[in-house]
Amino acid sequence: MAKSIENMSFEEALTELEEIVRKIDTGQENLAEAVNSFERGVILKNHCEKMLKEAKLKIEKITINSENKPEFSTIEP
Repeated sequence: MAKSIENMSFEEALTELEEIVRKIDTGQENLAEAVNSFERGVILKNHCEKMLKEAKLKIEKITINSENKPEFSTIEP
């Protein structure tokens, strides 16, 4: 059984997405399996994009203060 996407790390989701692309590109699946894989791939892609956006928002909150030292303020999306 496939792991729940919302519980996957970025790396896990990306690895599975790469595997799906490889299988579809090489024709290792029949049409029905390829369609199911494609649908899961779209969800995996969206999950990865969401995680990257959240990381970007956190990184953007690192600023340099008046003493030329980094200040870290994170937000939770």
